[in-house]
Amino acid sequence: MFEDFFKVVKHRFNNGDEEETFPTVKCPRCQSNIHAERYEELNKVCPNCNYHGRLTARERIALTFDKDSFEEFDSGMISCDPISFPEYPEKQEKLREATGLNDAIVTGVGLIKGQKAVAGIMDSRYMMASMGSVVGEKIARAFEYATENNLPVIMFTASGGARMQEGIVSLMQMAKTSGAVKLHSDNGGLYITVLTDPTTGGVTASFASLGDIIIAEPKILIGFAGRRVIESTMKQRLPEDFQLAEFMQEKGFVDMIVERKKMRKTLAKILSIHAPEEKEV
Repeated sequence: MFEDFFKVVKHRFNNGDEEETFPTVKCPRCQSNIHAERYEELNKVCPNCNYHGRLTARERIALTFDKDSFEEFDSGMISCDPISFPEYPEKQEKLREATGLNDAIVTGVGLIKGQKAVAGIMDSRYMMASMGSVVGEKIARAFEYATENNLPVIMFTASGGARMQEGIVSLMQMAKTSGAVKLHSDNGGLYITVLTDPTTGGVTASFASLGDIIIAEPKILIGFAGRRVIESTMKQRLPEDFQLAEFMQEKGFVDMIVERKKMRKTLAKILSIHAPEEKEV
């Protein structure tokens, strides 16, 4: 009875018009509600605080590389179950169906405004882009390809760290990826890391921190251990912006902060500056 009464009152108050509702997205940083369609138009950047939200690997490729220029490496590679972790194979199968990916990173080679580069793009939808055996192997192979072909490497990082479901095998990927970076560097190759939200744990402690140039998107989280763990260990309160990209740039960990709308142009400029000069015949 009362429910019907309030429906009538609401109908009169709105002059007979049904109230329009729009899907919204809540910004993780400023907590403001953003019209979902507007959020997508801005490529998942908050119009209020400039927080740069998470992109899928395919979205990142579309925004960064010249159309139809990206050629993927090792797309069929999948993880096994090295420590027989309960329900790990089943979880992986569900994620493959949900994301269209076989693991948490897409690697390949493509053009950015005509500049050729090898790239790896992590996708947080797949187990928070944690680094297991496949992620580590695909990164190592990407660096090996770049070394053999004298190409620069760009890694778009976004990870919760090592993948606990693969135990020590996951931790070994830190050494593997770091070794591949070193061989590429010894060959004179350029390596750019683009840190996106979030870049943490064993990924931060390995290949994500080894770039010749380290770029970060605005307002993103960068760190190793979590804030609460650090505060409890140090027994003191940390700054509010601790582990955000701007804090990390101030402390010298990040070289530059680049907005998403300027990322493609910035990367192309860096690649062109460092491109090897063509030898005269």
